[in-house]
Amino acid sequence: MIVSTAVQSMNSWDGIDEFVAVAASGSFVAAANTLHLSRTHMSRTIAALEDRLQVRLFNRTTRTVRLTAAGELFFEQCQKLVSNRDEAIDIVSEQGDPQGEFAITCSTALGERFIAPLARTFGRRFPKVRIHLDLTNRVVDLVGEGYDLAVRTGHLPTSSLIATRIAERRLYTCAAPAYLARAGTPETLEALDRHDLLVGTSPLWHFSGNTPENTAHEVIYKPAGRWRCNSGQVVLAAALDGMGLCQLPDFYVLDALRTGRLVSVLEDHTAPVEPIWAVYPSRRHLSPKVTQFVRLLKTKLPGLLAG
Repeated sequence: MIVSTAVQSMNSWDGIDEFVAVAASGSFVAAANTLHLSRTHMSRTIAALEDRLQVRLFNRTTRTVRLTAAGELFFEQCQKLVSNRDEAIDIVSEQGDPQGEFAITCSTALGERFIAPLARTFGRRFPKVRIHLDLTNRVVDLVGEGYDLAVRTGHLPTSSLIATRIAERRLYTCAAPAYLARAGTPETLEALDRHDLLVGTSPLWHFSGNTPENTAHEVIYKPAGRWRCNSGQVVLAAALDGMGLCQLPDFYVLDALRTGRLVSVLEDHTAPVEPIWAVYPSRRHLSPKVTQFVRLLKTKLPGLLAG
């Protein structure tokens, strides 16, 4: 009886991986290729699963495969089961040595200049890890889209995600000496309204100010720029060309500030430093992939940002 129960428990997983693969891809052929199985095996296994459950999971035609209402409910639960099972296997099997799939997302500029090189270092250090680095300025749903970790800046909204502070960055408002000689140097935030402003990815500029009680607070300014581009490098080039004032993170402008090609302005109103976070789903916080990569970020990223 004990043997029979164990066999039945093992059999309860039969067909789950095949079902999830077909549901995710919408095709028996694509699912078979993903799992490196035959289409005949996929069809028979799904049919056996439906027979065991006594419910139809897919509506099939000669051209399409679509989930039934019951199939959609089953797919939602099975995705979680498979993901949690694979995560548990990863944690146990890695035994402190990261391996397997590792999906990371980060903003494009920060990712290209700093996170990608560190991801390469991580990949060389742990050759069993297969890294997927997605650089996008879109805020990714880590849990819903299956990412292991995101690198994000600024103040984070309240969520169930775990966030570890790994570095910080400072915003500089600056311009080329030639522009300031021509247009003057702004001494107040109100004076920005009379200047040519170069606007990047962020539509808002951040400053600090004081209340009548002399208490510091953040001031948000919305620039009406004559030059807009979603590339910080392009905005930097425009500023170096004397086209106007810009506000950019330190890693764009520090070299130009050090060499005098740009001049920082409104330093009495400089905004507080912005934190940079490693963010990850709580269920992944024990994964060696995550803990080791976060350790690398905390160790190396601050120095890279400082130049």
